[in-house]
Amino acid sequence: MNQNFEHINQIAQQVAEQNDLFLIDLIVRGSESSRVIEVFIDGEKNISADECALVSREISKQIDEQDLLKSYRLDVSSPGVERPLIYLKQFPKHLNRLFEIEFRASETSSTFKGRLASIENDILTFQSDKEIKIKFSDIIKAKVLVSFN
Repeated sequence: MNQNFEHINQIAQQVAEQNDLFLIDLIVRGSESSRVIEVFIDGEKNISADECALVSREISKQIDEQDLLKSYRLDVSSPGVERPLIYLKQFPKHLNRLFEIEFRASETSSTFKGRLASIENDILTFQSDKEIKIKFSDIIKAKVLVSFN
């Protein structure tokens, strides 16, 4: 990633934090003449389209003021259910939802599907045919599964 993109990443991080959100990912693609910047943000509660628009305006303003890119399209959105959760503070809003979890168990990794039943400090409790408690730092990948119940 070149210096401008690193700087844009820092801007996105800062703008998200100023709005009580957090940066999940920043993807830069396309050529110099048709650059696309995708910014994925999340919050402790579900985020709205208005919040995405506000963050987009603030990031664009700084990119333009600092003349970091000449031509670009900026897309700001929430990560969506297809992206794994990466921060502990993303989990509370998904209580009682079905997850697929890959986690470290002793010397190996294990996969488990279950509903997020509770969160205590950094311990997440999932329920299926059995209850399993997983320390957040042991989670390799956590994905919310779409269910139509």
